[in-house]
Formats: sequence, C-alpha cells, structure tokens
Amino acid sequence: MRVISGQARGRTLKSVPGMGTRPTTDKVKEAVFSMIGPYFDGGQALDLFAGSGGLGIEALSRGMDKGVFVDLEYKSIEVIRANLKATGFEQQAEVYKNDAERALKALAKRGASFDLVFLDPPYRLKHGDKLMDMMDSLNLLNTGAKIVLEYESSYTYPERPGSFIELRKALYGEIAVSIYSFDKEDTVRQDAGQGGE
Repeated sequence: MRVISGQARGRTLKSVPGMGTRPTTDKVKEAVFSMIGPYFDGGQALDLFAGSGGLGIEALSRGMDKGVFVDLEYKSIEVIRANLKATGFEQQAEVYKNDAERALKALAKRGASFDLVFLDPPYRLKHGDKLMDMMDSLNLLNTGAKIVLEYESSYTYPERPGSFIELRKALYGEIAVSIYSFDKEDTVRQDAGQGGE
C-alpha cells in the first residue's frame, strides 16, 4: 500500500497486522479519488472505520486541510499513527479509538463538521445508511459533503437514503463503492414538491 498522489505521493503505508481489516487496494483507491476529487482545495475529512488510515491520508495528500481517524482496534490506531508520521500529516490529523456511533456523538458535541467521509464498515454490518442518517441528524455534514461507502458487492444500498443522493456506484469484484452527496435543501424541496401533488 502506498499514497498514490499529491503531497505524500509514493510514500509506503503500513497495513494492520492480521486478517481483521481489509485495506482498500490501490486500484480501488485510485478509482474512488478520480470520482470524488481527484484533488481538494481544503476541507475536513472523516475516516470512520480507518483501519490503516489509507483513505484519510490519501485525502490529506490531495489537499484536505484536516483528517479525523476513528477505529476501534488498538492495532489500527498504532498503524494510523505510524502512517501519519511517515507521511508528515501528524499536525493535520486527530486519531481516536472508539466505535463509530460513539465517535460521531463525541464529534458532534465538539461542533465538528465534514466535507468528505469514508465509510468502510466490516462487511457483516449493513448499517452504512444508518450511520449516514446519524451524521445528518447530528449536523456533522456540510452541504455538498461527499460520502464514500464501501461494502460487499452482493449487497445493495438505496440510491436516495434520507438527505443523500447516490452520485456514482462502481463494482470491483467483491467490493462495491457508492459515492453519495449530502444535500438537505434538495431533500426539503423534493418533499415540499411531493406534498403539493
């Protein structure tokens, strides 16, 4: 694994030891960033099931101002910190050992808000849309925020869950990636339109 492009291009990233995490392959990472970027003019990123931190670090390398990395496993936290140090992004990152829902509540209490969120939960958990709704209700997302949801390709998420619109979906063997855009105003307009019919 390596940083593909941007400021830390070519830097090698450590993987989390053991089989508990699946790092996003360089091929999929390249495809994801070509869909959402490929470069950014600042902004705040959240890597919620961070694993090795590869996606969040790639976002920092490509121009995001700050990244928040969350994972429940000690091994992952150690690897994320090592990878941030290796890429020189320690000062632009916060790393938390927590489960996803508790982390979201804690971030909301601090008034955090994000422009880009990576959601790569364990495939047995089919709750990506639930977490997206939670981020919406906690006011954690800026208008136009992009959500990158990675999941098992045999599963299907809705195209319009709550205040989100699926912009792109791509399949890579057993992996599916959906890119959602957050637009509360658009959802309100649509609801108002439907109410008048």
